[in-house]
Amino acid sequence: MRAVRFHDYGGSDALQVDEIDRPDPEGHEVLVEIHGAGVNPVDTYFREGSYEPFALPMIPGIDFAGGVAAVGEYVEGFSEGDPVYGTGIGSQHYGGYAEFAAVPEDRIVKLSEGVDTVAAGGAGVVAVTAWRALVDHAELQVGDRCLIHGGSGGVGHVAVQLAAAAGAQVITTASPQYHDQLHELGADVVLDYHRDDLAEAVVDAANPVAAQADGVDVILDHRMHEYLQFDADVAATGCRVVGIGEKDQTVGFDQSSAARGKDLNLTLMSMFNTPDFRPRLSKLASLMAAGEIDIKIAETYGLDEAGEAQRAVLEDSRLGKLVVTP
Repeated sequence: MRAVRFHDYGGSDALQVDEIDRPDPEGHEVLVEIHGAGVNPVDTYFREGSYEPFALPMIPGIDFAGGVAAVGEYVEGFSEGDPVYGTGIGSQHYGGYAEFAAVPEDRIVKLSEGVDTVAAGGAGVVAVTAWRALVDHAELQVGDRCLIHGGSGGVGHVAVQLAAAAGAQVITTASPQYHDQLHELGADVVLDYHRDDLAEAVVDAANPVAAQADGVDVILDHRMHEYLQFDADVAATGCRVVGIGEKDQTVGFDQSSAARGKDLNLTLMSMFNTPDFRPRLSKLASLMAAGEIDIKIAETYGLDEAGEAQRAVLEDSRLGKLVVTP
């Protein structure tokens, strides 16, 4: 089979397409014929050596979706041809940038017929991250006023839909070219993050008829090194702030400011700490089947274009996900 691998750490040119043997699933593994594999910043961290993979040469790709090709002898509940998706491979297991991947059964669930398996290939990291942030950590409730920074991004555009499905009032930030699409995905208010009065606009949006506006109840932030003080300024008392930032971010805020009097609840999280992927993946699969969550694909790339995909995921503006399609 064809697979993207890096044999040593380096830039995107370290990725190459190799012909290798198709894996056989071990006892608790499912062999998946890959239709789509999401491209995530974390894939680049393994390639450059910031995060150490378990073996070299390594096949990157945390996310995957496709059809079941075979199952290990101890696997139950999966049959050949079942549409499936999942996440959490690519660090301790070979990843999804390949024609086939052998996936531990605790990282994979079935999809309903009719769900696009290419789009679902881009769902895992961003959807589970959004779920963990908003549902598990922030305990988002109906009627909560929810600010999602960067609504056009991978996590952001899923978080907007998830918050809307939960009955929250959804406020998000994005470049103007994405505002209409984010309204279509369920955002109540979309604000240009470059505006000079952004903090005032967020508070006003959260409290459109309040005599004394007090801010938002939940914040999902992916750039806390830039926005943590901003978050404190726009938060209502008791606000739950969840940070999902990238590597090498130093965060902090002026503790003499508004943060001191608001009883803020701050959580910093990583999807890789998810105690059990399958319950979250199953609930998200149900939302995808119901049309409540639509994974938007900004661009697809062949295996031989994986290097360009990894460059783009770090550098280019887009709404939605980049996906490798073997």
